[in-house]
Amino acid sequence: MSQGAVLHLLCAFGFFHQCQTSLVQSQQLVLAALGDNTYLTCWLMDSKDVVQVTWQKIIAGGTTDLASYNKHFGQKVNTGFQGRVEIKSAGLQNSSIVIRNVTHQDKGCYRCLFNTYPDGAFTGRSCLQLYELHGPFLHVTESHSAEELVVSCSATGPPVPTVTLTVPHHNSTSVTNTNGTVTVTTTAVLSRLHDNSHRVGCAARVLSGRQIDVYEMIPEVRLSPPDDVPLITGLVVGVICVVVAVIAFCHKRKHQNSVSQRDLEENKRDTNEPRTPLMNPEVRQQFTSPKSERINLPTTPPNKRDTNEPRTPLTNPELRQRFTSPKSERINQPKHPERLKKNLFARQQNPED
Repeated sequence: MSQGAVLHLLCAFGFFHQCQTSLVQSQQLVLAALGDNTYLTCWLMDSKDVVQVTWQKIIAGGTTDLASYNKHFGQKVNTGFQGRVEIKSAGLQNSSIVIRNVTHQDKGCYRCLFNTYPDGAFTGRSCLQLYELHGPFLHVTESHSAEELVVSCSATGPPVPTVTLTVPHHNSTSVTNTNGTVTVTTTAVLSRLHDNSHRVGCAARVLSGRQIDVYEMIPEVRLSPPDDVPLITGLVVGVICVVVAVIAFCHKRKHQNSVSQRDLEENKRDTNEPRTPLMNPEVRQQFTSPKSERINLPTTPPNKRDTNEPRTPLTNPELRQRFTSPKSERINQPKHPERLKKNLFARQQNPED
């Protein structure tokens, strides 16, 4: 047997894999976030008669089979990896597997084997590296200066994340935490003289991993008033309250004085004007009886009236004249009008008398 045939046989049985790796292309380094799904892929560059493709994980002291795809029997996932590992690209010239919900135990290197006949096995290698990315967290706060805003964005990994802002002139700082993670914070100072609809963005990623972007609208900023403005405002409000109270008090006092003055004038007018006593039945009869009867009604002399009886002012001119005429004229008036009336009636019945 020739030397070339021996080398080919050794490669077919898995020895000296380096002599066949040049025919297989694979991702040398694959980054995956903790808890995500990740893909591993290998391509066989030459067209070969592939019988089976096998995926293995390299562990200390050897390898362990994850899954395989056979030309005649199809796909098979080994016990312990079912539900988490699956062959997605079920082909013989290229193959891909997916590892779901990756954990720290999935970190390491993997190998793909293209078993051909009669050329033997062709291998590829991919290493899975996990990263943790917490964030990014974007914040917009007010600065100590009344004319500035501070924009900050932070993210935590391992490995060390890259954090960038969409605004210029930003600075980054990193802090290593006690659990081994690294927090990177990027800050920038913005002027308040900006469009209120301005949007600030932050991007964070780890190595060549997936980039995560967050955005935030800068709120409308109003300049804070000087320190003495609240004091001045309080004084102005206090003065206004005092003025209003004084005006209300003066108005109330003026109203009370006007009411008292009006009552005083009414009382004074009542004492000056003559009071009208209640009318007795005879006087009331004079005002309610016909004029012809009122003329002949007897009157009671003023000196014989009851001094305690209320006096009623007379509005009839004739009656007023009786009280205002001299006493001598009032004495000559008939004292017995009823008797006189009967005599006049008798004379009318007997004209001869």
